[in-house]
Amino acid sequence: MQTLEAPNQTLSYTREDWISGYRSQPEEFAYWIDNVEGEIPADLEGTVFRNGPGLTDVNGHRLKHPFDGDGMISSVAFKGGKAFYRNKFVQTEGYTAEQKSGKPEYRGVFGTQKPGGWIANAFDLKLKNIANTHVVYWGNKLLALWEAAEPHRLDPQTLETIGIDYLDGLLKKGDAFAAHPKFDPDCEGTQRMINFGVKAGLSSTISLYEFTPDGQLAHQHKHSVPGFAFLHDFAITPNYCIFVQNPVGFNPLPFVFGLKGAAECIQFDSKQPTKIVLIPRNGKDEIRFFDTDPCFVFHHANAFEQGDQLILDSVCYDSFPSIDDAEDYSTVDFDHVPASQLWRFTIDLTTEKVDVKKLIERPCEFPTLNPRQVGREYRYLFMGATDGLVKNAPLQALIKRDMKTGEEQLWSAAPRGFGGEPLFVARPGSEVEDDGWVLLWIYNAAGDRTELAIFDAKDIAPGPIATLKLKHHIPYGLHGSFVSEYFGPALT
Repeated sequence: MQTLEAPNQTLSYTREDWISGYRSQPEEFAYWIDNVEGEIPADLEGTVFRNGPGLTDVNGHRLKHPFDGDGMISSVAFKGGKAFYRNKFVQTEGYTAEQKSGKPEYRGVFGTQKPGGWIANAFDLKLKNIANTHVVYWGNKLLALWEAAEPHRLDPQTLETIGIDYLDGLLKKGDAFAAHPKFDPDCEGTQRMINFGVKAGLSSTISLYEFTPDGQLAHQHKHSVPGFAFLHDFAITPNYCIFVQNPVGFNPLPFVFGLKGAAECIQFDSKQPTKIVLIPRNGKDEIRFFDTDPCFVFHHANAFEQGDQLILDSVCYDSFPSIDDAEDYSTVDFDHVPASQLWRFTIDLTTEKVDVKKLIERPCEFPTLNPRQVGREYRYLFMGATDGLVKNAPLQALIKRDMKTGEEQLWSAAPRGFGGEPLFVARPGSEVEDDGWVLLWIYNAAGDRTELAIFDAKDIAPGPIATLKLKHHIPYGLHGSFVSEYFGPALT
């Protein structure tokens, strides 16, 4: 096993603090948040939802990777300068079965195995829909998403699970519906939600869906792309859906024989180019492929068209980020995990040349921007980042990047605070791109609790204008969303 960081090396955190934020939170809560430092903006009204693994063990059986954990939804409803917190587990088939039996009944994609060694896991290829990656509200439905299966519908007021939602028959049992839908702010005069599903193999099929604000299907088309397509996220412009096809292969044998999780069988090939795939949203014009520098992409920041060029900003790794031969996530060596950086791909649609430029050297992830700028030229980007400038480490900071001037602002919760995905919320009626707030969930190891920090998006450097301190911790989350509807109890 690789060694951990050298004891005499100065770090912005302690491993004990960082790991403690991953502990399971089996309890469910509902209460008014009465411990607030600062003042909640009076015009911040609506509900923020967040999804992520709520359990990192099953009755003491530790997961190898948190991404295998059951989805738990948190919500904070804002109104009148007050905030109400609620959390609930998504009552998936797998979650209820394992809560009943008290032991793992499924293998995890990222390496968690059932007790009993390879014999107990061999030839068991069923996957648990863990519904743990994202949560969105669209067409009067709150949907918990996991990219390898169908969404679960929840009650936005109570977070109770209603059940698997097949989107009015659009999906069939086992169909994939990705965890990164995009929201076009203006398509034919209205908003649209665009999402995809992928069936990967020697040749992969991408299904694309566009939905009107009432949740009805507006457009659907399918496309085949050569090779194994590991696609977690995508980007949009008014004319294109943009995917990055990572240069990876998949050897299923270790998974089939119970030796590894499916994601552990992914193999990165640094000798092959990464391919940028442009699929016209009209579903009729020809797909185009563009070769670029080898890299691995989970998340995209944004894309936009500029004359004969298409600009794509993505978070890139030099290779596939994995925990390698570590026993589990808690012993991972950050020095041997590739760091994530913000790259800009400039694609010349005429010459088919791709220019690559690193925009942010500091390790960073989970980009967010004003929703009005999705698919359009934009100026401000917010991301989770490391406290240090170069060394890979947990995300402890928030960075704001001016994409026009290159100016950056940074705020850090180090040494005992740990963040993740920020979320931009526009001020009602605002016309300036960065007029609003940035919400950031932070695990405060000193207080052993999770906090929701609210920043003035125009100037994040002074720190939060309000910090909502929960009565407990919730494990590090993945993705979330904000809606202007207030899904909380009546104000008293």
